[in-house]
Parts: sequence; C-alpha cells; structure tokens
Amino acid sequence: MKKILLGVLAVVVLAIGGAATFLTLKTPAQRPPPDLKVEATAERIERGRYLVENVSSCLHCHSPTDKTRWATPVQHTAKGAGGECWTPEVGFTGVLCAKNITPHPEHGLGKWTDGEILRALREGVDKHGEALFSIMPYGNYRGMSDEDAMSVVAYLRTLPALEGQKPARTLDFPLPIVVKFMPQPIEGTVTAPDKSDKVAYGRYLANLAACEVCHTPVDAQHSPLPGKAFSGGQRFPLGKGAVVVSANLTPHATGLGGKTRENFIAMFKAYASPEAHNIEVAPDKNSVMPWLGMAGMTEEDLGAIYDYLQTVPAIENKVEKFPPT
Repeated sequence: MKKILLGVLAVVVLAIGGAATFLTLKTPAQRPPPDLKVEATAERIERGRYLVENVSSCLHCHSPTDKTRWATPVQHTAKGAGGECWTPEVGFTGVLCAKNITPHPEHGLGKWTDGEILRALREGVDKHGEALFSIMPYGNYRGMSDEDAMSVVAYLRTLPALEGQKPARTLDFPLPIVVKFMPQPIEGTVTAPDKSDKVAYGRYLANLAACEVCHTPVDAQHSPLPGKAFSGGQRFPLGKGAVVVSANLTPHATGLGGKTRENFIAMFKAYASPEAHNIEVAPDKNSVMPWLGMAGMTEEDLGAIYDYLQTVPAIENKVEKFPPT
C-alpha cells in the first residue's frame, strides 16, 4: 500500500512539475508579423494623428503628463517618450510602465518593423514574441480596421525620436502566466463600418476609445462585472488615498438619460480651447479621462458615439465622482 501511495505521489509531483514547466515556457498565441511597409501618405498620417491623439488617446498614456492641470495634459515636448508606471503604490501587483513609442532606435520603436508594430497594436505580441499586458487595450484595437491601423503606424513614424527608457516590466504571480493567454492572432481582414450608419460607426469609435474598459465596474481581480457594461463605478487612484470614479454612460437617468446629443458633444468641446490645457486643479479633484485629447474629435464622431451609447442597456447606477477618502 505504501508503495502505491508513493507511486501516486510521484505521478502527481511529475504532473505538477510538467504543468509548471509548460506554463513557464509557453509563448502567447501568435502569427508572424505582417511582412509589409506602410505607405505614409498625407491622408494616412493625418488619420493616424486623429486616432492616436484624439480617439484612442495613445499619447495620453505614452507621454509624461502634468498632474497639476485638469485632465493631466500631455507634455508636448515629450510626446510618446513614455508615460506613467503602475506600481504597488497604486495597487498594481508588480511594475508596469507605458513605454516609449517614438521612433527612437534604442528606447522606442525605431528598430521595429511596420508589421511588428501592427501586431503589437492589435494582437498584443511585441517585437520579441512576448505578450503585452492588457492595460494596453489591444483587445479593443483588434477591431481597428486594417487601414486605420496602418494610419496609426504612419503617424507614429512622424514623431520626433526621443530618449526615454522605462523600467522593465515585472509581474507578480500568477500574472506572468495569465498574460500569456491573452493575445489572439487576427485572421483575415478587418474593415470599419460605413460612417453613414451612425450607431455602428459610433460602436466602432467607442471601441477604439476603450470607453467600456474604463466605464464598467470591476471585481477585486479587475475583471468586468457581467451585465454592467458602461454603467460606471470603476475607481481610479489619484494619489494619497483619493480616487475618481468613472461615470455611468448608459441611457438610464443616473447616466446619460437626461443628456441630449448636443449636451454630450458640448461636454467634450468645452475643453477644445488652448486655455483648457492650463486649468489648475487640486490633485484629489482631477480626472483620468482624456478630455483634452477627445475634445479634438469631430462633432460628427462624438455624436455617433452618443448614438451608439443610447442603444446599450440602461442600468441604474448613481455614481459619486469623488467619494470621501
């Protein structure tokens, strides 16, 4: 009997060891990066600028920002040179930094091919075949059309090549394993909806702006709560215990139910002036919402997002923007 138990134990130990080895050595699902060179036309560069700076707010994450000003404006002399780091001090289990996305050859994307950037942007796999952490919303960008994705690459190539090397990523267990299961290759072509279909195109833009990512409540593991999409309530640290809570974007009375299309557009356009970038604010009353970049979106596109949000389920959730610390 003792020999049998020892044999069973040996099998269990070998199985656990084999599983641990498999998980340690596993690489994320991936395909080779597309073998292409993006033609940088003026139209593509301008479309890419609009997507990067105004819709997806890439530079708001990947640049230093001024936290003493409302909506933390981007420091334009360091656009794309690397942004915030998430650390245990803000509740992150490890160290994760928004990296340099300028064409700098050592610190940025200068040695990446266009195909490698496209794969990282939409499929979550970097130049070396490693999985990106999903705080970079590549899951949303999977839905970015091939043309828009190439436009993003074309614009990023025009940024000044700036120095700015961020610390290497460190993730506490089990995140190093979990992150490997997140990327999924794209199969086939991806196209954008026709702009004449306001709801469909609004859904497309809201996805690229990752509205649902921030405006959906999450559990202790930061997983979205089922059936609560766009209902707000997600908490974002502002430092020293202060938090700001995302708004309810559903058409319920506790959300956007009382706002017209014109009201919605005006909320963003209120920050379209240069003066809006210089509004001093107390650190515990700031916003992580990229108002200043999104204020540059066209009224047509903002209106399309509103039209789409009016179609999502209305969920009651009265949000207190700045709860007591």
